[in-house]
Formats: sequence, structure tokens, C-alpha cells
Amino acid sequence: MWGLRRRWLTNTVGLVMALAVVSVIGITAIFSAYYYSNVESDMKYRASSTADFFANYIGQSYKEYYQSCVTYAQTFEYKDTIELQFINAQGRLVASSFGQWAGQHPKTSDIFAAIEKVDLAVFSGKDPATGDHIMAVSCPMIYTNGEVIGVLRYVTSLRNVDRQIVFIAMTAFIGGALFVLTVLLSSNYYIKSILGPVAEITATAKRIAAGSYGVQIKAKFDDEIGELADTINDMSVKISQSEKMQADFVTSLSHELRTPLTAITGWSETLLSMDEMDEQTSRGMRIILKESRRLTEMVMELLEFSRLQDGRMTLNVELTDIRSEFEDTVYMYGSRLKQEGITLEYLDNDEEIPEIPCDGKRMRQVFLNILDNAAKHGGDGKKIEASIHKEQNNVVIRIRDYGCGIPEEELPLVKKKFYKGSSKARGTGIGLAVCDEIVEMHGGKLLLENAEGGGTLVTIQLPTAQQ
Repeated sequence: MWGLRRRWLTNTVGLVMALAVVSVIGITAIFSAYYYSNVESDMKYRASSTADFFANYIGQSYKEYYQSCVTYAQTFEYKDTIELQFINAQGRLVASSFGQWAGQHPKTSDIFAAIEKVDLAVFSGKDPATGDHIMAVSCPMIYTNGEVIGVLRYVTSLRNVDRQIVFIAMTAFIGGALFVLTVLLSSNYYIKSILGPVAEITATAKRIAAGSYGVQIKAKFDDEIGELADTINDMSVKISQSEKMQADFVTSLSHELRTPLTAITGWSETLLSMDEMDEQTSRGMRIILKESRRLTEMVMELLEFSRLQDGRMTLNVELTDIRSEFEDTVYMYGSRLKQEGITLEYLDNDEEIPEIPCDGKRMRQVFLNILDNAAKHGGDGKKIEASIHKEQNNVVIRIRDYGCGIPEEELPLVKKKFYKGSSKARGTGIGLAVCDEIVEMHGGKLLLENAEGGGTLVTIQLPTAQQ
């Protein structure tokens, strides 16, 4: 359910986070503009007022005028927070509230802008001399003849303003983070309330898809999820009923077919034993006998499958010489394959294969079915190999043909009931499903894969001790 959770968090919490970031940036920008604007307005007002005050001294001589500037700067009462400077027309510092020659001569753009434009000029940025963030306002000082004889300049550090803005930004960030966290927690709780029932429904649906027809989901909600659960429950019941009807029909039909097939097989064998039959009739009877036997095998497969489906298949487990069972099956079936031009090679070995707890009759059925599949689907390779080994705590049986193999996309499906894939060989498509179930009932595994060099390799793993 991580995909649904990720989409929910991306679409909901992601949007909230984006809004929170935009809000934090917006709040910081608004307060920055507000504080810088206030500082600038205050500095402009001070500069204009002071310039108007000094207009009364413009009629004095230069020496008297500059002496008035020095005296005013020395008695400036806000020198702890603002520096007042008087600068001549060449941009050199004449007087400062921090001391007559405090610091270097200022080099910011506002000084010469005020001289050139004969108007207030503002600078906000890094002081080239100190590297501090400052704001400066320069106002031209005009002599009686209209000549600009200097600049009155107010300078203040923006360090405290910057700290205040950072504090506001951090407060907004923390507030936004708490808001996002609250949304995240509430969203996570809400998505859990949805994903929990959905996960339960998914698990039950997978069980139904795997063949556990009839299982039910406990109804916990009276909403869309509850309606979905009811729908799946209804589907499960109907599939279970349909499967039961199908199993009953297959069982009934199989039993009905066995009687006439037994009669056909028996009478075919009886007629073939007569010497008076001509060659053509004898050939026809052999075909009838062969096809009736094949049909009988299919009916037996259907019966086994119906027993497997309704749980009537049981095992008669006892200690069995599994090597002997396997070798007998191989030698018996090998004689039959010779008639079809297929070589069944048993790869004998001197390993000691212990007796294992199993149903020998059922395992022989598995061996025969797999050998028959190898002949039908891989017989064009004209060779089948069979071997048995003990590997760790398992007896491992391998049967390999040299045919065309199984298409990779069909490998995960070949053990499913009624699945025949692209094979044109005749059959019901349930033999491997029955074999797989029998092996699993023994606590083992039935594996199919394409062998290196071509063909199909079937591996049967059976535990040496009962599990």
C-alpha cells in the first residue's frame, strides 16, 4: 500500500508544504519591506530636516560653515545608533558624529548621486569599507549661489533590523513546520484508516485468486469500503458455489465415463487377441484401444483433480524406498518410450538415498505424469534424462527433456489448473496442478525451468523427514 500512501502524501502534504514555504517567504518579504521602508523613511526625514536646519548657515563663509558642521556632529544625540557625516563636494569626509576623521572616506553610490541629481539619494547594501549591511541617505548642501558645496549623510547599520527579520523568518518557518507536521500526522492517521481495510480486502482478494473460494471479509465500515467488502464477499460466495457445481459435474461425468470406457478397453483387448481379424480391422482396433486408454487417463486426471479441489485427496504416508519407486517408474516408462523413438536415460549413481516418509503410490503418479509431459512436450528432442540425489535434507529428483522448452512468459503459469499455454500437445492441462499439490502435501517443492542448452528441467524436492 506504499504507492497509495506516497500518492496521498505527495498530492496533499506536498501541496501543504508548498503553501507553507510560499507563506514563510511571503511573510519574510513583507516584514523585510516594512522594516527597511521604515528605516529609510526615518533616515530621509532626518536628512531633510537637518539640511533645512543648516540652510540658515549657508550664508557663512566656508570655514565658518564647516566649523558649524563639526560642532553639530560632535553634539549629535543619536550617535549610538546613527552616524551623521558631512562630506565635501569631492566626496571627502569633513566631519562625523563618530569623530572628525572616523573611518575611511565613504565610497557608496548615494554620495555622488545626491551631488549630481541635487536631491536625496539612498544606498542599501554592504559597506565597501567594513563589509557591514548598512543604509545611507545623502542630502545635497546648496550654497547661496546655488553651488552644491557638500553632502549631509546619515548612515546606520542594519544588523539589528536583519536580526529582527531573521527572527520573524524563523518564527514563520517554525509555525509553518508545525502546521505541516500537524497536517502530516492527521493525514497519516486518515490514510491509515483507509489503508488498513484496503490491505485486508487486498489480502482476502489474493486468497480468493489463489483458490480459497468462499472466504469472507469482516464488515467493519458502513461506507464505500464496506460496500467494496460486501461485493467481494458476494463474489467469493458465488465463485465458491460455481466451483462446487463444476467439481460435482466433473466428478459425476468422470464416474459416468469410466463404465463405458472400461467396456471399450476390455472388448478392444479381447477382439485384438483373436487371430481371425484382418490387418486393417486389427489396426483400427489398436487405434480404438490406444484412444480409449488415453481417454481413461484423462478421466482419472479429472477424478484426481476433483478430489484435490474438494479436499478428498489424502496421503497414505509410510517410510518408502523412493529410489526404488523412481527407478521402477523410469524403467517401466522407458520401454514404452522406445516404441516412440525416445530414449529415457537414467543417470545412475552410488549415493545412498534414505527411505523417506511419503505416499509411494502418489509419488509414482507424479513421476509418471512428469515423464509423460516430457514425452509429449519435449519428445521432439528424442531424449529424456532422469536422476535422483540426496542434497542436504532433501531427496532431489530431476527430469529433463531436450525439446524446445517453455516460453519464459508461460513459466509462472504452467502449474495452474487447465493452463496449456502455446503447446499443441493434447491433454487436460491439470496434470501438473495435481502433481504440484501432491508434492506440496509432502512438504516438498515442484520447480520448472528452462534447462541450459535447451529443453525443460523439472525438479522435485522432497524432505527426508516428515514436516
